[in-house]
Amino acid sequence: MKGYMGIDVGSVSTNIAVIDENNRVVDSVYIRTQGQPIKAVQNALREIKNKIGDMVIKGVGTTGSARQLTGLMVGADIVKNEITAHAVAASNVIKDVRTVIEIGGQDSKIIILRDGVVVDFAMNTVCAAGTGSFLDQQAYRLNIPIEQFGDIALQSKSPVRIAGRCSVFAESDMIHKQQMGYALPDIISGLCDALVRNYLNNVGKGKEIKEPIVFQGGVAANKGIKAAFEKALGMKVYVPEHYGVMGAIGSAILAKEAVKEKGYTFFKGFEVSDFKYRAVGFECTACPNRCEVVEFIQGDEVISRWGDKCGRWSNSTSKKVHANTAS
Repeated sequence: MKGYMGIDVGSVSTNIAVIDENNRVVDSVYIRTQGQPIKAVQNALREIKNKIGDMVIKGVGTTGSARQLTGLMVGADIVKNEITAHAVAASNVIKDVRTVIEIGGQDSKIIILRDGVVVDFAMNTVCAAGTGSFLDQQAYRLNIPIEQFGDIALQSKSPVRIAGRCSVFAESDMIHKQQMGYALPDIISGLCDALVRNYLNNVGKGKEIKEPIVFQGGVAANKGIKAAFEKALGMKVYVPEHYGVMGAIGSAILAKEAVKEKGYTFFKGFEVSDFKYRAVGFECTACPNRCEVVEFIQGDEVISRWGDKCGRWSNSTSKKVHANTAS
């Protein structure tokens, strides 16, 4: 059996999805990145290999904030940004999707599609308010498993208004409401409403949000947030089955298309999970720009360099590690 693999490496999670020839998800992996993208990718590769057994991977795509690094590691056939990957995955679920709401661990985005083409998008990468990490923090503070957060929100009879423009103010307001004696479900539901308001007033500001709407990313697991979106928009919001790994799914679909066009793959194989990789940097002193150059090293050889403005290092064919970065 043949399959295609997509890898989405973000600041919070590393996701891998494997699809078949019909774009159906065969299996997937979701693990925490924990600030170590190389290690996370290698661990995720081992895990997905165990899940898919003898399936032959015919192509690989990468996306996410560490997509370039990951692409070099695994031998990606295509490296694409998150907007494209998420749009492709959503279109695979609902062909005529017109709005994609994506909220992950550290950022959120909105993608507007018309006739299957991305016509507009926006991202929020500055403030953590409304992202998965903030919800995790509040669940921990309230001693509630994050998996139960949404269910508790749905128990609310009268949600209280929480200031949601800033995560600091939101937490302070939640504490104040607790001290005033409001019921926990009402506070959590109010928080969900506040985070949705923040999203629509910032990320979604000026965007023409139309149905069908697909809600994906890790936060899509929160039923309270989904309900808050439906209440605020007055529209139905669809959460796909594999909402947490949609970026990886889109990347896998793009890889399949790329490989079918060129007829071969650059995938290095699952053996890369055992290779020794490291990324190190040094300051180039050849000119006043003093660029910070990064060397990506496999074993004892440099496989790529980037960061310089002139190409002195990035265009170099030398595999020798720079003296300042040798260990």
